[in-house]
Amino acid sequence: MKVYPIETGNFKLDGGAMFGVVPKTLWQRTNPADSNNLIDMSMRCMLIEDGDRLILIDTGVGNKQSDKFFSYYYLFGDFSLDTSLAKYGFHRDDITDVFLTHLHFDHCGGAIEYNKAHTFLQPAFKNAKFWSNKNHWQWATEPNAREKASFLKENINPMEFSGQLNYINLPTDTDLIKNSELGFDIFLADGHTEKQMIPMLDYKGKKLVFMADLLPLVGSIPLPYVMGYDTRPLLTLNEKLKFLNKAADQKYFLFLEHDANNELCTVKHTEKGVRLDKTYTFDEVFN
Repeated sequence: MKVYPIETGNFKLDGGAMFGVVPKTLWQRTNPADSNNLIDMSMRCMLIEDGDRLILIDTGVGNKQSDKFFSYYYLFGDFSLDTSLAKYGFHRDDITDVFLTHLHFDHCGGAIEYNKAHTFLQPAFKNAKFWSNKNHWQWATEPNAREKASFLKENINPMEFSGQLNYINLPTDTDLIKNSELGFDIFLADGHTEKQMIPMLDYKGKKLVFMADLLPLVGSIPLPYVMGYDTRPLLTLNEKLKFLNKAADQKYFLFLEHDANNELCTVKHTEKGVRLDKTYTFDEVFN
């Protein structure tokens, strides 16, 4: 197995929304805001090369939305999905599986694109299976008013229409899926959105976890630092407590999808609870 970080682009979000009830005087220490109160965010995906499978975890926002849509999120930088894949000698047509942690637009938008004539939408990965789960799919296709702006039909429906959509089988009695169809464990988290899937890989003798929106930023580690976007913030508190305690105990390496400045981190126990231990580049740990 080989794992690669895939940078698909950077964008900006409101810092207050990212840290919920935490005052700006505290969160700006780790994530300084600009004059519009916006902080830098990444859309860092993960590529897993495992035998004859090439698995992409999340896809970034893609490029099919309108200029008006993108003006809300201030995309910046030179990263793109295609250039990042090419860096490691791959093309999107090589992807066999696209695993979507959840279906918010910044995680799945790149899965669907317009055809060359710009007349209809189609999968951006023509040879891949798309992986979600039935609970989250129903949640996303029948959205609540709070999340409706994040679940865009143009990102979601074409996956089903294409016939490429597949579901991970969910257990009924645990939040951990062992050895899923894709060869890695999955931690299920419901605080941010229904049945968000957190991939957990055994890689080069270490546990590598793709944190998605369970832990978007290094600055999000303290328990009360919960996003305003989370539908069940008190549940997020419990999920973070459980997960981060285990991550500290077992020295997990946490792969950060949204942290523009840090690719990986570890956490440790302190008198104030679990806190940041160290940050790393991916290459520092795994190459």
